[in-house]
Amino acid sequence: MVQFILTDILMLSLGAMLFMVARALPRVTDEGKVETKPTLIERWFMSDLPHKVDTAMNSTTGKLFRRLKVALMKVDNYLTERLKNMSQNGNGKPKIDFNDIAEKDELVAKKEKNPDIREK
Repeated sequence: MVQFILTDILMLSLGAMLFMVARALPRVTDEGKVETKPTLIERWFMSDLPHKVDTAMNSTTGKLFRRLKVALMKVDNYLTERLKNMSQNGNGKPKIDFNDIAEKDELVAKKEKNPDIREK
């Protein structure tokens, strides 16, 4: 995957270099100065718009990552509390005892079969 990303970066940089060379070619002539009108892409690159887009993207991603961090911390706190509730308390018996739950389920099942059975 890293090789793929590096290859993509190499190809994009080669494309950018080729674009800059192609832009400079009309200026290198023996006849003198060649006047060309700037294209739409050139006008867009020379304008303030790319800087504004970059600033907006930076602020948006900063806010997004801060909110993601807060959400992740909330999930971490929730899971920590759940683990504390499931851990053992001072008398050696877990707060949530799954064996007791299974015994109660068995008792309920037996009670349905024979209504004379009482709870312990």
